[in-house]
Amino acid sequence: MTAQFWSPVLLSMKIAFVSAFFVLIVGVIFARLMARKTFKGKEVLETIFLLPIVLPPSVVGFLLIIIFGKNSLFGQWVEQMFNHSIMFTWWAGVIAATVVAFPLMYQSAKSGFAAIDPGIEEASRVDGASEWKVFLYISIPLAMKAIISGFVLSFARALGEFGATLMFAGNIPGKTQTVSTAIYVAMDSGNMDLAWLWVLTVIVISFLMLVFIQWVNKDIH
Repeated sequence: MTAQFWSPVLLSMKIAFVSAFFVLIVGVIFARLMARKTFKGKEVLETIFLLPIVLPPSVVGFLLIIIFGKNSLFGQWVEQMFNHSIMFTWWAGVIAATVVAFPLMYQSAKSGFAAIDPGIEEASRVDGASEWKVFLYISIPLAMKAIISGFVLSFARALGEFGATLMFAGNIPGKTQTVSTAIYVAMDSGNMDLAWLWVLTVIVISFLMLVFIQWVNKDIH
């Protein structure tokens, strides 16, 4: 029972951490660019970034299968390189979680960067700072509250991902079964005690993350 309980929980945490790390890097970079740059097609690109928020999970899962499946060029390349398809692996869970969590990181970080007084960044450029130094030492620290909040929310979203993960990664116990899919299977099989344990575990983790966000918003100025 102990191994059966902890396996999907630990896998979910692993997937959530890895996907949140990817989302943090990519989300912060794109958020910084979109917060300051104006170019033709910006609204269309930003709409694409935010699309996973409103798309049904089944649609996200379907698109991931089309893009990374065995019949796609990328999927065939991966299979040739690693002698294994991405689908039905824990990396498929990471990809699904990254896609659905990215909009939260992007939107939060963009709001943080947009709130920065452009004069502060410009003053550092006048003093000789390169764009990289302005980004690293001025922009990121000033937007840190929003970045941390976005990271925690992205982690929480990745932790609870269900639909796209079920379609793309499957529900293989000990391999791709996350806590969300495990709860579904436990309920479907009538094992309510185990389902309740997983539900309470996710509630506790989510509660602690929300408390952490409140602490960050209170203490970081």
